[in-house]
Amino acid sequence: MVPGRGVILVAVLVLPFAFHRVEKNLELFLFAMGLAAALVGGALDGAVVKQALVHPLPITVAVLVMGFVFKWGRHRLEPLIAFALSRFGARWLTFLVILILGSLSSVITVIIASLLLVEYVSALGLKRKAEIQIVVTACFALGLGAGLTPLGEPLSTIAVSKLVGPPHHADFWFLLKHLGPWILPGVLGFAALSLFFHEPKAVVAAESLTESAEEVRKDESYRNVFMRAAKVFIFVVALVFLGEGFKPLVDAYILRLSPSALYWVNTASALLDNATLAAAEISPAMNLGQVRDLLLGLLLAGGILIPGNIPNIIAASKLGVSMKEWARFGIPLGLASMAIYFVLLALFS
Repeated sequence: MVPGRGVILVAVLVLPFAFHRVEKNLELFLFAMGLAAALVGGALDGAVVKQALVHPLPITVAVLVMGFVFKWGRHRLEPLIAFALSRFGARWLTFLVILILGSLSSVITVIIASLLLVEYVSALGLKRKAEIQIVVTACFALGLGAGLTPLGEPLSTIAVSKLVGPPHHADFWFLLKHLGPWILPGVLGFAALSLFFHEPKAVVAAESLTESAEEVRKDESYRNVFMRAAKVFIFVVALVFLGEGFKPLVDAYILRLSPSALYWVNTASALLDNATLAAAEISPAMNLGQVRDLLLGLLLAGGILIPGNIPNIIAASKLGVSMKEWARFGIPLGLASMAIYFVLLALFS
């Protein structure tokens, strides 16, 4: 059975990166792979199916509700941002926006936080280079902050669902309790870093990042609101199946790694969706140190390149940021952040 699961694991990690069509239909692809992994591993029973259908509900409902709030309130954002910019200025308002969205992304969901970020950056009107630096920095903050509750993003949802039983008995506040002291200062740090990335106003609109009219129309449709929620539901169901199917591989190989090794292994989430890696790696047999370092590694490395995390994908797609533009700033920022956290973990954990 292990070779079969190994083939599925390689397919999950390689095919979305290698083929654009697979990446565009990631939820359905992962659902098929998760179902295959659970079947091959003999893990597909009534309890697992129930778990797969129940655990996605809170984050799905949150995405749906916040999607309607965003749709109905979107027309108020542009004048509100313009007023705030006139009062605070771009530098300090950007700091506040990143700090607030990063801190609240685990409550309003990282998807809605990313859409709000896109609205804000579209209204900034700075030179393109400065706006890309702001977007990348903000997405690190949003991705990190989304790890505080299971509502934030699929990674945190799947982490809590896999640790809900003994010995961790994870509840809604588990991630905030154990990761909060590490995540919240990081969100503040990324927000503070944005104070240094402000060039003069763009002379013409083409010099700055702006969401296209087509993307605006998509967000304003009821169909898109429901589709976002449905995709999240399917995605989390797929992750539950993947986690159950890969459990023997995790027990055989991942559990042997030290917390620091787990931390650096997860630089792979720069290229691969971090929620998928979480589903493949997390086990209730891990100690708290392993869980903490694994999740922090995933959350931080997820911001390095566009495919690593949901806010990157949303912001880059809507604002037209290329992989090369993102990598030019995201790689050094991500590696520096991971190095700083690694030292802090070694000193204070």
